[in-house]
Amino acid sequence: MTPLGDEWIVGRDHELALLSRLVDALTTGRTGALLMTGGPGAGKSALLDAAARMARRSGVRVLRCRGSEGESGLPFAGLHQLLRPFLDLAEGLPARQRAALLGVFGLDDGTPTVSDPLLTSLGALTLLSDVAEHGPLLLVIDDTHWLDLGTLDVLAFMARRLEGEPVALLLAARDTAVPAQLDRQVDRLTIEPLDPAAAGRLLDHQPRPPAGRARSRVLEQAAGVPLALVELARAVARDPAAAHEDALPLTDRLEAIFAADLPELPPATRELLLFAAAAESAELPVILSAVGDRATLDDWLPAERAGLVRVDADRVRFRHPLIRSAVYRAATYTERHTAHRALADVLVGDPDRRAWHHAAAASGVDEEAARELDDSAARAQRRGGYAAAATALERAARLSPDPTVRAGRLVRAATMAMYAGHPRWVGELSAQVATLTDEPALLAEASLRAGWALAVTTRFAGSLGFLLPVAEAAVDEDPVLTLDALATATTPAYNSGAPEHREKILRIAERVPPQEDEIGRLWALAGCDPVRNRARALAMFARAWTDPLAEPGARPELDLPLARMVVLGGTAWVLDETAEAIRLLGAAMDHLRRSPTSGANATVAQALALALYESGSWTEARAALDEAYGLAAEGGLENVVVGAPVLRATLLALRGDTEEARAAVQRAVHGIDLPHCRSLQVRTHYALGAAALAEGDHAAAYDRFRAVYTRQPEPEPLHFHASDYYLADLVAAAVRTGRAEDARLVLDTTRRRLAEGETSARLTAIVHRADALLAEPDDAERHFTAALADPAGDRWPFERAQVRLDYAEWLRRRRRAVEARPLLAAALEVFERLGTRPWTDRTRAELRAAGVTPASPPAGSADSLAELTPQQLQIARLAAAGLTNREIGERIFLSPRTVGFHLYRIFPKLGITSRAQLRVALPESGE
Repeated sequence: MTPLGDEWIVGRDHELALLSRLVDALTTGRTGALLMTGGPGAGKSALLDAAARMARRSGVRVLRCRGSEGESGLPFAGLHQLLRPFLDLAEGLPARQRAALLGVFGLDDGTPTVSDPLLTSLGALTLLSDVAEHGPLLLVIDDTHWLDLGTLDVLAFMARRLEGEPVALLLAARDTAVPAQLDRQVDRLTIEPLDPAAAGRLLDHQPRPPAGRARSRVLEQAAGVPLALVELARAVARDPAAAHEDALPLTDRLEAIFAADLPELPPATRELLLFAAAAESAELPVILSAVGDRATLDDWLPAERAGLVRVDADRVRFRHPLIRSAVYRAATYTERHTAHRALADVLVGDPDRRAWHHAAAASGVDEEAARELDDSAARAQRRGGYAAAATALERAARLSPDPTVRAGRLVRAATMAMYAGHPRWVGELSAQVATLTDEPALLAEASLRAGWALAVTTRFAGSLGFLLPVAEAAVDEDPVLTLDALATATTPAYNSGAPEHREKILRIAERVPPQEDEIGRLWALAGCDPVRNRARALAMFARAWTDPLAEPGARPELDLPLARMVVLGGTAWVLDETAEAIRLLGAAMDHLRRSPTSGANATVAQALALALYESGSWTEARAALDEAYGLAAEGGLENVVVGAPVLRATLLALRGDTEEARAAVQRAVHGIDLPHCRSLQVRTHYALGAAALAEGDHAAAYDRFRAVYTRQPEPEPLHFHASDYYLADLVAAAVRTGRAEDARLVLDTTRRRLAEGETSARLTAIVHRADALLAEPDDAERHFTAALADPAGDRWPFERAQVRLDYAEWLRRRRRAVEARPLLAAALEVFERLGTRPWTDRTRAELRAAGVTPASPPAGSADSLAELTPQQLQIARLAAAGLTNREIGERIFLSPRTVGFHLYRIFPKLGITSRAQLRVALPESGE
């Protein structure tokens, strides 16, 4: 999301960068012409407005005109709009050019002249050139497809002759109506629909964003068109019940765009379109069979000529989903039901679609139609179509006459929606159950689903309000349910950081007698207090992981080993068993990618990214973050939507991209109540502190790091787990800013608190580093050596390299440069591999001060890897492992030709020329 003036433009960073370069080039004397094309509502006008604002801020004058369908037959109407502010300067033009230009506007002196298109065009160009002598000009032309022919000819003429003129031309046109004059004359930028993540963000910025199933429907029908997203969100906000109808209501603006041609079509054509819209499929034979002899193939022609559909062989496709919606909404209730009944009659061999058409044709409750949908949901679930299963069960519930049966179907729908990764939809479905039944088991399961739905947002207290009562109530009667509820509750309790929730979880867990499956208790113990419970949790962890990895293709709701992998991976991460966390979470992701369970995928991918980041696999962490964010944004998993960009910002800060890091944090936490999300709050403080540290602003860095502990006489961690990992950074900044005593208070209090349990090798090293930096000269070295003593510390290379750098600086200042050199060399190797420029520069300076001239940096493996997209990195690693293009394509669902194209782009980025060099060019998975 990019702030521009008073607006936010979502999902158009690439386009805005190109427009910014066009404007920047204009300010330095270079020119250009660019035509943006896209469908109606794609956001072309918003991008033109953004470019105009950029230009004005840069001191560039902007001239604008907009094509109008009503004026498209008026010669030179568009050109008059464009030049009108400066027509008084036409007096300075050569006489023939002046006469030709003013003559087309009817502004000549009345002397008869012969129209000369060349002179008219030249006059317009000369006038703009004269105006540009006083400063560069940007010509912004919207709705170019509706400009009159004369204006289009002049614009094409100018586009070919802008070289050397401080004038740039920026145009926008419908992708289906690009004027022939400009088709080959101007560079083109296609404005594609927003990707699902950006579409989700745009919805979230609406005054009343749709939630749950309504959100999914809006995203589906808008198909990434920004105008459609905004207008459909407004329509659903006005009439929430419309979200359950077969087609969402269209606002007047959308109706004007997508349904304008319908009234003019012949009746037979409109009937064909209605049956195609009701069918929601492309099979022409099915539609024709259902319509019968009331229409023929020839009746499609008017719709094709109007650009509403395209018919190829036996397929028919609407140009945009909203055209289908417009057709469906334009029909009467009776017409729609007639179409659905006819379609159901011809779909005898397709039980799933037949079930949906029977349901659409039903009036009121209908258990037979509900059972058909229930069966369809079961088939969809077996295929991994969890969203489809949830949709079918939700519709089946509305058709169910028995309230208890309806409640059961809603609970199952919520479960499927959970696997599909739609928390708000889960919340909506779960909330309906309490109004339908008093059945304890159904109510408990609905509460579990509602708790999960809030847990993956940032409403952690609300989530725990559902989950903890279920856990407590079931302790005696259903201890398995209690542990299940506690396992779900531990994640929001961890993210919240509030002590009262964690204490309650641990109290309830102690009341549960030993069970055959203790995985829920394990996560509760580790996730709520990883220091005090470390020894017990590690022992349980060792006993718990005895099952082999689940077979590929197994389904999460049936696959206990997979569920165990996820929980054990999270447990390993919180206990600083980082390598094991990567193994388990990575294996879980491999399985989850084979099934569209985006809710699970997004949270697991984020956990994997955290573990990869801590292990020094930063490029792979970035890929996991991109995957997590993309999955979460569409479904509204707010905790991941915020957390993934914050971790990405941390990587940017550590690599020296500090401004981008701050901007990323600002975008991520906008509108988030951080004090109620302490894990996110602490990570946000660290990202901003790292940015300050990278710039050498130790005072600002200290303020950020200090904020992860309270200001009480005995400082407490803001977050019981996350805060302590930044203790040494806090101390390092304090020493450089004269705040050692305050830092010592934090360190002493933390040391006493940690002594109540058992710390990991990682946390032990962090505390020793902090001790060393604050210690008296005679005592510092033993803490430095203790921080480096455990070989396990190499699992966290960046933190280990920081200790080596600090120790080496301490040694050199005591004239022990020879001892400092190997420490500096080892630290430099890590910093260069990770691409942390500020730390690399500092280490190189220390090496020079220690009497060593450091070798030139390597060809920049971190930089070259950073140029690869996550998909390109995945392809490169698979190719390096010896897979053929066909095998790679089968693994990641691309054609062999596409894989070859990516490799062609990858080789120059890595500085290699052949596949055989990939093994050398790519580092091991540790980065």
